[in-house]
Amino acid sequence: MGGKTKIARTVKDLRKFVGKWRKDGASIALVPTMGALHPGHLSLVKLAAKKADRVVVSIFVNPTQFAPHEDLARYPRDEAGDVAKLHDAGCDLVWAPAVEEMYPEGFSTSVKPGSAAAPLEGEFRPHHFAGVATVCCKLFSQVTPDVAIFGEKDFQQLAVLRQMVRDLNLPLKLIGAPTMREKDGLALSSRNAYLSANERAIAPALQAAIAELASEVANGVDIKSAIEAANRKVRNAGFTKIDYIAVADAETLKPAETLGERPLRVLAAAWLGKTRLIDNIAV
Repeated sequence: MGGKTKIARTVKDLRKFVGKWRKDGASIALVPTMGALHPGHLSLVKLAAKKADRVVVSIFVNPTQFAPHEDLARYPRDEAGDVAKLHDAGCDLVWAPAVEEMYPEGFSTSVKPGSAAAPLEGEFRPHHFAGVATVCCKLFSQVTPDVAIFGEKDFQQLAVLRQMVRDLNLPLKLIGAPTMREKDGLALSSRNAYLSANERAIAPALQAAIAELASEVANGVDIKSAIEAANRKVRNAGFTKIDYIAVADAETLKPAETLGERPLRVLAAAWLGKTRLIDNIAV
C-alpha cells in the first residue's frame, strides 16, 4: 500500500472516502477495534486485505459496552502507535470518531441483541452486548462494508453479531478469524497488559484447562463432571475468581449437556487479580 494511512473523524469525511471507492468499483472490508492493537488485530487487518480491495479499521473505545464499575477509564489507548501499525498491515483508512460523533447529543436508539447474548457474558455483563450490537450496527451503517472481520477470541460477541446481521438483513458478511496466541497458549488481548509478572505466568492455565475440557468432551466424558474438573484446575492454578467455564452450542450458545451432532464450544471467563480474561476453544 502506498502513501500514508488516512484518518477520518466524522461520518461526513468517512463517507467521502467510501463513496469514492464505491464509485471506482472497490469492495470494502471493516475491522472493528477498540485500539491498543496487538498482532492478533493486525492479523485481522491482513485477512481483510485479502477479502476486499479497501480496508477500514475503526478505533473506538465504546463507552456503552462498559458498566460503571468496569475499566473504561483505564482501557489502554495508543492511537498514534496503532495508526503506524495499521499502515504496515495494509489498512487504507482509520475510522476514529470521538464519542460525541458516535453518540451526539440526543442519541437515544439502541439495538436489543438476540438470544445468543443472554447466557455466559450476558449473565455477568448484562448491558455489554446491547452496547456492542448498537455500536457495530452503527459501524456497519457508517462504513457500509461488504465484509467485517472479527477475532474468535470474543466468540460470543461474534455469535451475537451474526444473529443481528441475519435478523436485520444487513448487507454484509461476517468472517471469524482464529484466536492468535502467545507461545504458551495465552490468547492475545489488550487487557493482558494489566497482568503482573506473576499473573502473566499463571494466565496460560485457563487455555490449558479448557483445551483439556474440549478434548474430554469430544471423547465422550460426562460434560458436567468435566466442567467441574476444569474449574478445579483453574482455581488451583491461582485464578482468583471464575465467572464461568461452559460447554455450549457453537451457534446459539445454549448450554450443552451431551455430545451431539451440532458443533460445540468451550467458553470461559476468569479473574487474575483485577484482570478478567476470556477464552474459548472448539470441541
